[in-house]
Amino acid sequence: MDFVMKQALGGATKDMGKMLGGEEAEKDPDAEKKEEERQEALRQQEEERKAKYAKMESERENVRQGIRDKYGIKKKEEKEAEAQAALDQAAEGSLTRPKKAVPPGCGDEEEEEESIMDTVMKFLPGPLMDMFNKK
Repeated sequence: MDFVMKQALGGATKDMGKMLGGEEAEKDPDAEKKEEERQEALRQQEEERKAKYAKMESERENVRQGIRDKYGIKKKEEKEAEAQAALDQAAEGSLTRPKKAVPPGCGDEEEEEESIMDTVMKFLPGPLMDMFNKK
């Protein structure tokens, strides 16, 4: 069979075997060195790309800041900081907390229990409701 293949392909069976994965390709003695150089080149390109985009972003931020200054627009962080400062300043002198400071659901628990009990009582049939009301 090998003889027929060699005659048909003209001695290209070595290359065919390599392409099909039969034989491993010859090892290049400098393969590790080349691979390290390639990895270093990739790292350097990545660093250059990051530096380029960082520079572009800083230029964009400068343009944005110029527009904010021109039209008197504030950044979100500045707006939030001012709102928090105003809230803190208002709370310093007063004896009561601002309404926003009380989280929802924090209140008199007795009222909540009564409202839950009333809700349950609405759905009970008449004889059961009478039993609960007597006790």
